[in-house]
Amino acid sequence: MLTPHDKEVLARRGVTESQLLEQIDRFKTGFPYLRIADSARVGDGITALSADEEKSAIARWDEYLADGGRVAKFVPASGAASRMFKSLFAFVDGDADQPVEGSDVARLLADIEHLPFYKELDSLLLKSKGKSIRQLLHEGRAKDVVAAIILPDGLNYGNLPKGLLSFHSYPDGSVRTPVEEQLVEGAQSATGKDGVVRLHFTVSGNHRALFEKKLAEAIPAVEKRMGVKFDVTMSEQKPSTDTVAVNPDNTLFREDGELVFRPGGHGALIRNLNDIDSEVVFVKNIDNVVPDSRRDSTIYYKKVLAGYLIELHDAIYKYYTALRSGSYDRSTLDEIISFMGDKLSIKFPDSVKVMADSDLADFLASKLNRPLRVAGMVRNEGEPGGGPYLTYNADGTVSPQVLESTQIDSANAGYVEMMNRATHFNPVDLVCYINDFEGRPFDLPKYVDPSTGFISEKSLHGKPLRALELPGLWNGAMSDWTTVFVEVPISTFNPVKTVNDLLRDAHQS
Repeated sequence: MLTPHDKEVLARRGVTESQLLEQIDRFKTGFPYLRIADSARVGDGITALSADEEKSAIARWDEYLADGGRVAKFVPASGAASRMFKSLFAFVDGDADQPVEGSDVARLLADIEHLPFYKELDSLLLKSKGKSIRQLLHEGRAKDVVAAIILPDGLNYGNLPKGLLSFHSYPDGSVRTPVEEQLVEGAQSATGKDGVVRLHFTVSGNHRALFEKKLAEAIPAVEKRMGVKFDVTMSEQKPSTDTVAVNPDNTLFREDGELVFRPGGHGALIRNLNDIDSEVVFVKNIDNVVPDSRRDSTIYYKKVLAGYLIELHDAIYKYYTALRSGSYDRSTLDEIISFMGDKLSIKFPDSVKVMADSDLADFLASKLNRPLRVAGMVRNEGEPGGGPYLTYNADGTVSPQVLESTQIDSANAGYVEMMNRATHFNPVDLVCYINDFEGRPFDLPKYVDPSTGFISEKSLHGKPLRALELPGLWNGAMSDWTTVFVEVPISTFNPVKTVNDLLRDAHQS
């Protein structure tokens, strides 16, 4: 099946033959659906902090930073913006000269002056077409205006990474990209005792130079304005995490005799996260940013989540130390089980009641000594995103997990009912503690559930293929972490999934 040349290709990529065979087997067997206990809700899997508890968490976060605690921001930013402009591409490639009334394109053109890149686009069209946006629209040349937004001879936004698009315009005439807003947000929530803000962006190789250029321009200005220093690093998805493509019959897909590999999805970034040298790491999508005037809620709840993480870690460390040192009796074990149920939403099988004290102590210690994450969850108001659930683990326990709909068996009526009554969804607002109790970094890939990926149907140059996606970064890639869901307001979630989202109030300065 594999030629000598194939084996050379695998070696260059850092993929072993056994890994390749495992991927092929997974295409054949598929991925099992997870066993679900219920969707999480406030009081059962989701914690709603009181005002006093929020203040306590913020104070603990401030204390952590003042004591020299290490913190970094991890921002996946490799995604291209092409999906943001799907409707614009369809209009430019279509036969109609004018957009359909009420369509996304029509609404965009009606409010085009409120787009952050309006002035840049207007200047470009005056230079290339000799006419302003308004003049072109008045003459019925909507397609010229739309094409100038997305095509290479215009702003080329359809081919740029989302992190480098103009997202927000300010009263002083300046315009900021998501990368710049992430810098400012980091300065406001994650500045270390040494005055340094540490950020890490994952980028695609073909866009790295563009990010480097933008950061070189932006960092000095933000440092001066915010009174901080930045330590910004970047990485690319590792070739060893790419997955092989197969034909519909699960034989290896080849193009011109060569094996075809595809990126394994954002779950591959667990290896990039594993390289971050920090105890605490914020994880947030590149497009969930707002301008300065609308960021108070975001910063407040960033600190709440981070401080609550540290408070939980304090308690977990106390209990873990007691278990490892032997300083416990049965009442202590019962107290730890209650803590894990009340604060960590871990439910235990009845079998723990008959375990010997020493066996139970070892079991509880193994459950506590894991990477820890606190994930903000918002009320479901129709926004896209995975959701918080309570799922069964191999050891019989039930614990919180973030699931996508593809991980849930839609043929199971009980599971469908759980999905229908779900109250919250995942905005990807995480704070993680990734060091163990000895101060050493966890080996994060060891906590991935490899059975939680999925298979999609794709094509390449008109030929159908099947693609394998790795367990998602905040889904199966963090499956064996200790996970705590905390309710946060919808005001903290302002993603830009389509260009029209930039017209929302949340993105207007």
